[in-house]
Parts: sequence; structure tokens; C-alpha cells
Amino acid sequence: MSDVWQDHYDNYKQQYGDHPALIEEMLKNERFVLPASAGFYALYALRHTPGNGERIDKALHAIEEANLGKLRDVFQDISFNSNKLGDEQQKNDILRHLLEDFAKPELNLRESRVGQLDVIGNAYEFLIKNFASTSGKKAGEFYTPPEVSTLMARLMDPQPGDEICDPTCGSGSLLMKCGRLIRQRTGARKYALYGQEAIGSTWALAKMNMFLHGEDNHRIEWGDTSATPSCWTVRPASSTSISSWPTRPSAWRSGASKGPRPTSSAASVAAPRRAPRATTPSSCTWSRP
Repeated sequence: MSDVWQDHYDNYKQQYGDHPALIEEMLKNERFVLPASAGFYALYALRHTPGNGERIDKALHAIEEANLGKLRDVFQDISFNSNKLGDEQQKNDILRHLLEDFAKPELNLRESRVGQLDVIGNAYEFLIKNFASTSGKKAGEFYTPPEVSTLMARLMDPQPGDEICDPTCGSGSLLMKCGRLIRQRTGARKYALYGQEAIGSTWALAKMNMFLHGEDNHRIEWGDTSATPSCWTVRPASSTSISSWPTRPSAWRSGASKGPRPTSSAASVAAPRRAPRATTPSSCTWSRP
């Protein structure tokens, strides 16, 4: 974020000269806002001063406050000031080294250097994938393997103008695959993405995933789709829906769910014979009761 922001600032300064007030107004039209005290280079300049963890936490909260429409509550469970990093001295040293690593020229991600490559978004997706590979069975709660999500997106055949919903969206990879298909075919972002996720940390992953990939035409709700299907309140009933069966459909078994149940379409993806029905990835069509 800091690299992109600094790149845009330098471009405006080159265009408009030494007019900070004008440049500040132009920066307000960017897709995200980066407060001066929350930028990477501000944190890097103070890296030898005690309190790196606290400063990083404050920077994240400042970024969230400045971009509430896109990042509300995303950083609420993240803390770089945690005792898990050791005592104050050890924690400060670890974070100082982290800041120095990200300051290396090889990690300069300015658009003027990397062009239109989605380096940050792809790196974030790579980290999610590798975290999933070490999480075993739990990974199914937040991550769909790219081969599966790509196949499901192609089976759904999303079209320009579609409003696409995944009621159990995890980290949002399937929704983004559908959006990417439309962009590849038309070169335009004429679609909207809707989703819902029950686990707070996974919901935050999805929000950040969308943000880093530039998917601003989305709305991801936080909550249990089985009990409170919030995505139905933000999208027309005629939209296309995609989904994986919920991994813990206890609300269906107990009769607690008041929302619509998914009905499997013909485009189901094969799963191991022993896998329970509720964990089988499927392409789904939803309908109101």
C-alpha cells in the first residue's frame, strides 16, 4: 500500500509541482487512503525506537479508520504488540528486522516498477495457500484449491452484468475466479461479488483478499449463512450463486436455520467416497423458499 501510495504521490508532484494542498486533494480520489503516520516509511524511520509493535497496531487501525467502507473490522484480531513475540526488547528487534527486510529494493512494489502485475494480491493468495497446506482438514473452512475453484467458476460460466454470490465464501478465492473470468473475456469489471462467511478470521481474509486484488465491487457479510443468510438482504433473488456445502451444517440438522437451503446442481465436483455430503464441493443454485 505504501509503495503504491508513494508512487501516486510522486506522479502528482511531478504533474502539479510543489502544491501539497492540491496533491492531498488528488490523493483523496484514490481507491484507498493511507494516513501519513500509518505509512511503511514512517514506521521504518522509527524502527530503532522502542514500541514498534504498538506503532504498527496503531498504523493498522488508522488505515482501517481511513478506509471503513473496505476494511471495517478487518484488523480487529491482529496485533503485532502481542507477548507471543517475546518481551519488549525481543519483540522490538523482531519487528525491526521485519521492517528492514521489507525496505529492501527487491521488495519495492511501486507500480512504476512492477507494472500491472498483481504482485501483492498474488503473494497474499500464495500465503493463504501455503497456510492451508499446513492446516490439514481445517483448511477446508477457508480455502478451496485453485484447481477446484477454477473448474467451478468455468462451470458457472459467469457473464458481464452478473451479480455473483457465494454463501460460504471462505477467503473469497472462488468469487474472485468468477470475476477474473469476466475480466479476461471482456476487459471490464461489469459484475458484483457477494458472499458470507461465519468465521471472523476467515471473513477478514476474504475482505483483505478482495482489497489487495482491487475487487472493490464486492460485499462480504460476516455471519452463519445457515442461521442468518445475510447475503440475501444485499442481492436480487435472480442472481447467480456459487457455493461449497457448509462444513458444519448443524443448524440444518437441528432445524434452527430459517434461511433457504442450497440445492445441488448437475455441476457437482467429485469427492472421495468417504467424504460426508456436507463437505463435498458443489456448484449450487439457491432459491427463496
